[in-house]
Amino acid sequence: MKSRVLLIASILFSSFLQAADPEITVSQDHSDGVYARNEKVTWTFDVKGDRSGLTALPYKVKKDAAGIVLSGTIDLSSGPAVISASREEPGALLTEIYAMDSSKLLPIAMGGAVIAPDEIQPAKSAPDDFDIFWKAKLKELDAVAANPILEAVAVDNIKNAEGVECFKVTLDNIRSTHVRGILAKPAKAGKYPAMLMVNSAGVFGLDKASVIAQAKPGWIVLNVSAHDLPVDEAEGFYKNLKETSLKNYYAIGNEDRETSYFLGMFLGCVRGAEYLASRADWDGKTLIVTGTSQGGLQSLAVAGLFPKISVAMVMVPAGCDNYAPLANPPRGVAWPYWMAKYAQQGKDFAKVQETAGYFDGINFASRIHCPALVAVALLDIAARPAGVIAAYNSMNTAKKLIIMPTSDHYGQNHGNGPRNLCPYFPEFFAWKEALQKEKALPIIIKK
Repeated sequence: MKSRVLLIASILFSSFLQAADPEITVSQDHSDGVYARNEKVTWTFDVKGDRSGLTALPYKVKKDAAGIVLSGTIDLSSGPAVISASREEPGALLTEIYAMDSSKLLPIAMGGAVIAPDEIQPAKSAPDDFDIFWKAKLKELDAVAANPILEAVAVDNIKNAEGVECFKVTLDNIRSTHVRGILAKPAKAGKYPAMLMVNSAGVFGLDKASVIAQAKPGWIVLNVSAHDLPVDEAEGFYKNLKETSLKNYYAIGNEDRETSYFLGMFLGCVRGAEYLASRADWDGKTLIVTGTSQGGLQSLAVAGLFPKISVAMVMVPAGCDNYAPLANPPRGVAWPYWMAKYAQQGKDFAKVQETAGYFDGINFASRIHCPALVAVALLDIAARPAGVIAAYNSMNTAKKLIIMPTSDHYGQNHGNGPRNLCPYFPEFFAWKEALQKEKALPIIIKK
């Protein structure tokens, strides 16, 4: 799982830090990135390598990636430069540094901060009938038998797969659709803790090796696809669907809660959790759900809908704060971008806005009653920090928040340390080990 996240990071963030641009480092005067209301935030920007000619790099400081607080230029040609800003109300600040070449529209460096994080709240409350709606959808799922089909998968060519069995799994979902996944488990008979893994946004097959790696220490692990698709086709198969019928799948049907693509996706994840809990080799106690980005959103939904989930662990969960533009002050839109102006073309925006609340991760987070580990990245432009923190604050449970002050959405560090530094993963594995050994979760915080 970690390798997949970092691989995606190296590919996608390459468009952010363009090859011809200098590598700019950033640090803030509070190493944790956390500040009080009206407290001055100071970022220090520097350059690794040649700094000649970097005399007037444009910058903007934004509130929650929306309103501009400050703008100007910085000179890095002779040494580090600082930018300072503050804000009165709770929320995030994001500094964006741009190339001197105005044709390059994306930032080449960013600095983040979060102000009074404990006070950040959702932009809008859940729909009045949120629970009624999802209770009806769970009843619809219950009316469909899972009918699990398992097909053994060879693991001879996978490193460190000794003692692990692997299967392709198909389960029935609502409305004649299916849940597709990869299951790995110890070959030795016994009772084991279980983990449901869900995936970041995109259209792709599933990686058997990552599922096996999670199962190897003695876990039953099911990784379910977000889509009703075979899990092991050639890359071209998924590429074609991504460019055609599943292009922008996250917006399909979003004018109605009954047709939103997320409806089948979320219920499919619940079905996966149900299947794990039904297995005779589950230990009957520990059932983790975990995911990053879209997988974080799915994890929040499952943990909020399926009470047998014992722990939720999510990194940069997307889909939190769908109503961000309605906040006061407005917050920048985050994935799935339903309320972005460009996404409203050809849509009945009033209907999209009504639908959005039923699939907002914040509204599932407030219904979670198991321990939760949540990681937020202050340089994140997909899962905006204010939305993730609002979801965390909505949880009335034992929980821990990891704030990653110099990390982006893909877990990549952009401060003065190793690029692959990501504090979430050591914590994730510490929680997983503690759960398996039936020890107290480390550094857990109670609300």
